[in-house]
Amino acid sequence: MSPYEDPKRWKALAVLGVAYLMVVLDVSIVNVALPSIQTDLHFSPENLQWVISGYALTFGGFLLLGGRVGDLLGRRWLFMFGLGAFAVFSLACGLATSDTMLIAFRALQGLAGAILSPSVFSIVSVTFREGSERNKALGILGAIAGSGAAIGVIAGGVLTEYAGWEWIFFVNVPIGIGALFLVPLFVRESRADDLTRHFDTAGAVTVTASLMLLVYGLTQSTNIGWTSARTIGVLIGSAILMAAFIVIEKRSRSPLVPLDFFRRRTPTGANIVGFGLGTMIFGMFFLLSLYMQQVLGFSPLRTGVGYLAVALTAVAASGAAQALVTKLGVKPVLMTGLSLLGAGLAYFTQVSVNGSYVSDLLPGFLLIGVGLGFSFVPVSIAALAGVTGRDAGLASGLINTSQQIGGALGIAILTTIATTHTQNLLKTGEDTPHAFTAGYSLAFWAGVGFAAVSLVAAVFALKREDLSQPTGEPAGAEAA
Repeated sequence: MSPYEDPKRWKALAVLGVAYLMVVLDVSIVNVALPSIQTDLHFSPENLQWVISGYALTFGGFLLLGGRVGDLLGRRWLFMFGLGAFAVFSLACGLATSDTMLIAFRALQGLAGAILSPSVFSIVSVTFREGSERNKALGILGAIAGSGAAIGVIAGGVLTEYAGWEWIFFVNVPIGIGALFLVPLFVRESRADDLTRHFDTAGAVTVTASLMLLVYGLTQSTNIGWTSARTIGVLIGSAILMAAFIVIEKRSRSPLVPLDFFRRRTPTGANIVGFGLGTMIFGMFFLLSLYMQQVLGFSPLRTGVGYLAVALTAVAASGAAQALVTKLGVKPVLMTGLSLLGAGLAYFTQVSVNGSYVSDLLPGFLLIGVGLGFSFVPVSIAALAGVTGRDAGLASGLINTSQQIGGALGIAILTTIATTHTQNLLKTGEDTPHAFTAGYSLAFWAGVGFAAVSLVAAVFALKREDLSQPTGEPAGAEAA
């Protein structure tokens, strides 16, 4: 029986979706708990963002390797292995007693997420026939990605307020174990038997190390300066490792990122947009969570509940986006979503010290919510347009990699901008709340810039003919 005729495929999607939501939530669920974590584990301000970036970098850096291993050894088997590891390292994060321990376990948790996450999309790609059915399945995963960040901060607020920040990690354990038992019942095994059995581990290690050095250099520059020998040395080291990664990819028998893949214009454009989405969304939630608690004085619960407007709007918009993509196409829906995200970020540039939720945050949250749904759904579809089962792991891993790496760099860049501007104002005698707020405002303007660049990429990089390719006829095959 063809996998496209599997009667359990929608139940399989439900199980995969629950596990994927758990991974997506773990990027954002930490945001609301950051002040509590900072106090309990004695984090310095510049190292606090590593609680998120450490996870995002190992997640993004090893996603492609995870997709490749799944294609070769079996996507269901690897998904189950990653799911179990994710539950174990989540438990370890909750039990951490120092800042170093938490960062280390968060990095390992991100690695486990990189093992299981690409299998979700590749299993869907080989289980649902390309066309309206696969679009619907990918639309559901896109809705999870689009709304997951907002749902995560709500859950983080509730758990931090009533159970303690440790429970934002402990909650993954029963969910992971439950999903682990359901996978063999509904999910079929699949693999790409014609691929060379070689793993490009060196490529994954070099690109992840390069990005970690880049983020470290950006965050430390606020304390030691851009012209210090350490900052310059770290950034040069990052560039050398990235150059080594490119050389490794060119010479590898089975490269982590086959450079020929980027001759496919539409998937490449989708990944550029995905990178931009990560820079905007991760940094925005990080800074808004700090603004609400450190400037407006919100509790973790009130902060989490404050994001409800984003969560509900994103869920509704994701459902509408899936229908609109089928009717109007990917490109116009994606352009609308990116424009709304840019408008929401522009609205947040006017946050004030004595602001209120209704006037300073709610309108922006509504714009962001619709923008999330109208962006993540179509970009997920565009990234897999015309992709065959052989490349399913690569394509699904690449779009997730783009978003996660974009998110880690986005947090680093926006935090550096905000912190630098804040410190400069404090030196001039400005009071702390006004200095913080001005720093956040400037960082949000940078987010608007990322939205504009992403919109330009969507306009010029996505080809309508690729996105309307008939079922069974792979788009971009001529570039393979």
